[in-house]
Amino acid sequence: MRLLLTLSLLGSLSACSLTPTLERPAAPVPASFPMASNATASTLPASAVGWRAMFGDPRLQRLIDLALVNNRDLRLATLNVQAAQAQANIQRAARLPAVGLEGARTRERTLSTDATGQTNREVNQQTGVGVALSAFELDLFGRVRALSDAAFARYLASEQGRDAAQIALVGAVAEAYFAQRLADEQLQLTERTLADWQQSLELARLLKQAEQNSSLDVAQAEGQVALAEADLEARRRALAQADNALQLLVGSELPDDLPAALPLERQPLIAQLPAGLPADLLLNRPDLRQAEQTLVAANADIGAARAAFFPQISLTASFGHASTSLGGLFDPAQQVWRFVPQISQPLFHGGRLRGELHLAEVRKSEAVAQYERTIQTAFREVADALAGTATYDRQIEAQLRAVNAAERRRTLSELRYRAGTDGRLELLDAQRQLQSTRQALLELRRAEIANRVALYKSLGGGLHERDRAAIAAATTAQ
Repeated sequence: MRLLLTLSLLGSLSACSLTPTLERPAAPVPASFPMASNATASTLPASAVGWRAMFGDPRLQRLIDLALVNNRDLRLATLNVQAAQAQANIQRAARLPAVGLEGARTRERTLSTDATGQTNREVNQQTGVGVALSAFELDLFGRVRALSDAAFARYLASEQGRDAAQIALVGAVAEAYFAQRLADEQLQLTERTLADWQQSLELARLLKQAEQNSSLDVAQAEGQVALAEADLEARRRALAQADNALQLLVGSELPDDLPAALPLERQPLIAQLPAGLPADLLLNRPDLRQAEQTLVAANADIGAARAAFFPQISLTASFGHASTSLGGLFDPAQQVWRFVPQISQPLFHGGRLRGELHLAEVRKSEAVAQYERTIQTAFREVADALAGTATYDRQIEAQLRAVNAAERRRTLSELRYRAGTDGRLELLDAQRQLQSTRQALLELRRAEIANRVALYKSLGGGLHERDRAAIAAATTAQ
């Protein structure tokens, strides 16, 4: 029996492999990113920058903490990893013989007829105990090994998928938080604007009572206030919806003891992140590593499909004792053994084996295409974020000049209107222009912050928690 187990293990270890050599396709992207800046805030790659270092707002940090604990999508991704790991363990166990201890006791009554025609009843009993090896396949052509390799690669892919889910979650929470801050600041701006326009309406009514303007001016002011009131309700709705979106990502009700929120213009985000080269994304982005492991699994499936054309040899054996009485069960004379080698060679399966091989080859081609598309998508995400980094600062600066000019125009128009030099229409237009430019500036600030989040996420950031002190220590140690 010991020799049998040794031969079985050697047979499994000496298996040949029909899995084709995997040649990963070249990255279908340029060798460098367009509009990439050489100036970086850290020598560490962006993927090594912890989210606490990237997002300095204490309120946002607390929300990300809650999301990592409570978010259901991340929990499902973690459970998928555990399921894939269990499946890989099951498949790996098929490469080893399954040995079990078996015991049985049989008692039966039989009927027999003697030479006189008389029917006799006999009661027989037998007790057996032994060690059994059940249907262990000698993996001479690598089928079981290929299936195990494919399951292990899918487990690694699920791990990378879980990491990619965390990066996506951290980025999504940050984006939802900044969208909420935008909605809140737009609501505050609309409230201030409405208060200003209500004062302007009161002024128009006073001037009408003093017969210094017409009813047309009052009607125009009333229409302006009504528009602001309608806009106020829209801003309240947007804030409520932003709160709901953030709460969904966090996965629980937002606690009351959250730190105070910082305004958009004072958000402490890292401004410069090292983009590196497109080839670095293969090391830093979990979704690319996930696509790569999916390709490895699909390639291993081809080996298993090829091996299915060759004979399958399995061994079933047992060794133990059997006796009609318990007292003599372990007598050396009662030793029994059983050895059943089996071989199976496919002859005719109606094209099923060829169809399975073709299916495995097609799925590998799909995995290659998915791998290349994932690389292209990652390249575009980084390139788009770099384009935003190169242009948003100048755009915000120009928009600030527009806001300042609109404020000066509104002030001058109000003075001229009070002096009776200009009409009501000129003041209304100046007020509306100021409102529009201020709202545009808020939108622009939020877009610039969202672009930083997108760059951080596209470079693989968000997987680590380390804060700025830890980043500084790691940079110094290099």
